[in-house]
Amino acid sequence: MRIKAMTVRILKQLMHDKRTLALMLAAPLLLLTLIYFIFDADAPSVSIGVINAPENYVENLYDQNLTVLRYLHENEAQRALEQGDIVAVVNIISGKVYVRIDGTTPAHASAALSGIEAAKQNIEVRSDLKSEITYVYGAVDLSMFDNFGSTLIGFLVFFFVFLVAGIAFLQERTSGTLERLLSTPIRRWELITGYVLGYGVVTIVQATLISFYVIYVLNVIMMGSIWLVLLITLLSAMCALTLGILLSTAANNEFQMVQFIPIVIVPQLFFSGLFDLSPGWMMFGRVMPLYYVADALNDVMMRGKGLIEIMPAIAVLIGCSILFMFLNTLLLKKYRRI
Repeated sequence: MRIKAMTVRILKQLMHDKRTLALMLAAPLLLLTLIYFIFDADAPSVSIGVINAPENYVENLYDQNLTVLRYLHENEAQRALEQGDIVAVVNIISGKVYVRIDGTTPAHASAALSGIEAAKQNIEVRSDLKSEITYVYGAVDLSMFDNFGSTLIGFLVFFFVFLVAGIAFLQERTSGTLERLLSTPIRRWELITGYVLGYGVVTIVQATLISFYVIYVLNVIMMGSIWLVLLITLLSAMCALTLGILLSTAANNEFQMVQFIPIVIVPQLFFSGLFDLSPGWMMFGRVMPLYYVADALNDVMMRGKGLIEIMPAIAVLIGCSILFMFLNTLLLKKYRRI
């Protein structure tokens, strides 16, 4: 009887905890769907540019499942390569194949090079001459960790700041400290700004430590400015900090705060570029802050781009932080008792 009573009590508790029920029933389905589209994806679609090549060579490229784009001038093709519209540029001069390639995504680079070499068979291109391959971005010996290191920096900073900030602010609320502060003349926006700046000091140290460790100790490829990496990771931390504080208002205890991880953090990891999803699915990532963090870090560390090129991503991260702070200020109104 005692076991039965205990079982009934637990079931009743779960029935009244809608958030836990939703996590147990809906979250696994969401994650399984994301994993399904990752592992069930077709071979990556690779686009290459051709400046000068025989028509039968271009037809052979199509036979290798490569999408071919024709360019009249080298500058035009180079611009497309730098913008990520194509993976490689092929130019055939005196029967020799010259290739410029973006090696930041090893799977795409490998598919492009394999197709380019295979297309040389049985045409007037001299197959006895070895193709001259120049890596515009990346390198021939780029490791898997080099490829994903920039994304992992942003993810680790975002994840830990989100979790720690959310739980810390939740403890302020459940302990009554937040209510006592709001009973003073302090304005809500001043309170939120104080929390963000206070935790921001620690996030600066964290972002700096992680960035320097990955770049200078683990020797991940670094083509751009370390100061831009620090700026992006700091903005990532600020965005995670304000988002964590915002979502902590919907939690009643630390366990409920942890429940947000599979529905808020994990999907952002899937759409951050860490996995090779189709362009249609990657569009969902454009509403997630971590997508812009990973994109900016990848541009700086892998492609050596400067502040102007990553400014759109920086603007989005700043905008998200301001939006979350504004929403935090509005939600704090319900905790002011006098």
